[in-house]
Amino acid sequence: MKKIAVFPGSFDPFTKGHEDIVRRGIMLFDEIIIGIGVNTTKTRYFSAELMQASIAYTFQDLSNVKVAIFSGLTASFATEHGANFLLRGVRNTTDFEYENTVAQANAYLVPGLDTFFLITSPALASINSTIVRDLHKYNAPVDAFLPYPLAAMIDKFGG
Repeated sequence: MKKIAVFPGSFDPFTKGHEDIVRRGIMLFDEIIIGIGVNTTKTRYFSAELMQASIAYTFQDLSNVKVAIFSGLTASFATEHGANFLLRGVRNTTDFEYENTVAQANAYLVPGLDTFFLITSPALASINSTIVRDLHKYNAPVDAFLPYPLAAMIDKFGG
């Protein structure tokens, strides 16, 4: 059986911490589908389409990493893509408490849908999307936190 994992998130933006989870996760799974979740009740800072292009650029060297935009339940998205695993990164105990609750709900919705937690590499644990958005909003440099050249991606694909 092919081991397919979905790595879901808003990825607003996708950071080097997220990249680390995918690059380490691909050693465990045959395929990873990065699912950019879109919640119609929330306003994104960076468009989902920009993130999709940026993430695809980041993993152009890995043919077994795909990127898709979705709305609705993560468990449903995983089922639609034939995934039998969810991949999540945790930076600290607060992340774990939240992610554990979500994992239980997903397992309830789709029996057999297991969640794998990878602990973020220590050098990247302080990076989070909220801080990157805030820095960018006030014109501070952010490329050190991102695995793609943000300005070039915005020029090519829009914000």
